[in-house]
Amino acid sequence: MRIAVVHTTRYRYSSPVYLEPHIIRLRPREDASQRLAQWTLDIAPTPLGRTECLDQDGNTVVRAWFDSVTAELALRSQFTLETLRDNPFNYLLTPPDAKLPMQYAVPLCAPLVPYLRDDHSPAVRNFAQSLADECGWQTLPFLAALNQRLFATTRYVIREAGAPHAAETTLRDHEGSCRDLAVLFCSACRALGLAARFVSGYERDASLQENGDLHAWAEVYLEGAGWTGYDPSRALAVAASHVAVAAASDPLLAAPVSGTYRGAASAKMEFSISMQVA
Repeated sequence: MRIAVVHTTRYRYSSPVYLEPHIIRLRPREDASQRLAQWTLDIAPTPLGRTECLDQDGNTVVRAWFDSVTAELALRSQFTLETLRDNPFNYLLTPPDAKLPMQYAVPLCAPLVPYLRDDHSPAVRNFAQSLADECGWQTLPFLAALNQRLFATTRYVIREAGAPHAAETTLRDHEGSCRDLAVLFCSACRALGLAARFVSGYERDASLQENGDLHAWAEVYLEGAGWTGYDPSRALAVAASHVAVAAASDPLLAAPVSGTYRGAASAKMEFSISMQVA
């Protein structure tokens, strides 16, 4: 599937401000599931300097720094990409009968520590254990059931701004955005020893909307499959319809734009996303 996206973000300030260095995570990643054909990022005002680098999770990010005051910051990301993974289950789990709680091979334990952190509440842990028991403590049936259960029992809402809600809040209220559901999915997985991380990107359904939006889902590390995506707000195992941009153990480390400014001003964000799919 070939996907083209134009994503414009504009921050307007009530009075001129001095921009501190910003981290911009808008470049789609390149891996076995997607091939980036072209990407450009325009920044206004023109930064004094900018550089591309890999962050702590292996995402390609742009760091930009500025030397003047401005009343506006505008970012325009444009890319063309081909998604390659049509079958999300094309792997052999190792071992094939892996049971929960997950026990990873010793060499994997250290690098997976950030994605296994104990951030789940008793309510989330009880929910995960109850669902795992229904699935006979089998890994893949649990992941499929978790994806379906969150989709079926949570009222989907759109929140254009703000950090994700805590996992226990989404579980209690049965309501959340895609990023809220992704956080809850990760927390439930971690409660059973499954390494999980938050993913920010785009999804094909945005092409059907007049003004699309960013999307969020979860990835779980499975021996034999690597990082495998699950989208509880769509009840899908992630394949060709998703474009991953950034993934991290903490949602704040996958945010499209991170940065601060100096000045007595308020800020308002506007964005526009158009997508074409072939």
